[in-house]
Amino acid sequence: MPARRESFVQTLRAQWLGQQMRQLREQRGITLKQAAEFLERDFSSIARWERAEWPFRRGVVVSLLDLYGEHDGRERNRFIQLAEDAWRTDRWDDDYDELVDASFIDFPWLESRAERIYSWDAFLMPGLMQTPAYAEAVIRNAEGEDATDFSVGKWLQLRIDRQRVLRRDPTVRVAAIIDESVLRRPVDGPAVMRGQLHHLGELIGQPNIDIRVLPSRVGLHAGLDGSFVLFGMPKPYPEVAYAETLGGRRFMESPTSKRYALAYDRLRAVALDRREAAELIAEIKEELP
Repeated sequence: MPARRESFVQTLRAQWLGQQMRQLREQRGITLKQAAEFLERDFSSIARWERAEWPFRRGVVVSLLDLYGEHDGRERNRFIQLAEDAWRTDRWDDDYDELVDASFIDFPWLESRAERIYSWDAFLMPGLMQTPAYAEAVIRNAEGEDATDFSVGKWLQLRIDRQRVLRRDPTVRVAAIIDESVLRRPVDGPAVMRGQLHHLGELIGQPNIDIRVLPSRVGLHAGLDGSFVLFGMPKPYPEVAYAETLGGRRFMESPTSKRYALAYDRLRAVALDRREAAELIAEIKEELP
């Protein structure tokens, strides 16, 4: 008799847990069949859990961690906590700060799976649209005194690799609203800024990319709390909002993410359209010494 399909809302936590459990299984060289035999289940059940079609139960996760030889207490705790909270759709930072490092839920992982990526960029150029020279200057500033050529090179390569999403098939819709001050902020000198603005001018003409500019004449607006990114995920996964502060990174699902979507719509309503944005970008580039 075939297994009964469970009713389950596929949350981001469930998808991330499934991906991480699959990755751990493959790292240990264990097949779906071997894992299923250990649990005395059909191997298709393991596949459904890993695809987040069914929820991982706490006991199943514990048994698989034993099979996979994962005995580090911190790692086991984060997997088990995820299994217990797979139904949740609220923000990630409150309950996971002691269990999860900054790479727990992965920003590039979201970018690679999203159907739409919308951003409000209040301080710097969007990461997906930065030139290598601009990105390197930003990374060196973020790393501060700890920056080494090796660490900067590693993060720079990651940023360049992330930009492949702009050329992904199927096409992903990428939209950015950039504050005018970002276009005028001198990052590592006129040559770098000239190259960056020229790059924006090229991107703005691509059919899957929408670049708008919030002009400086707009005073109070919906983006005063800082930059954020919205990820439109394929069904049945929820929209995800991301914001970063000195206090840490936050990933938020619905209904919290809806507040960011509303803020984005309000910003777009007062931003320059694509033609006006292109003209302003070209004008600022010409003003550079």
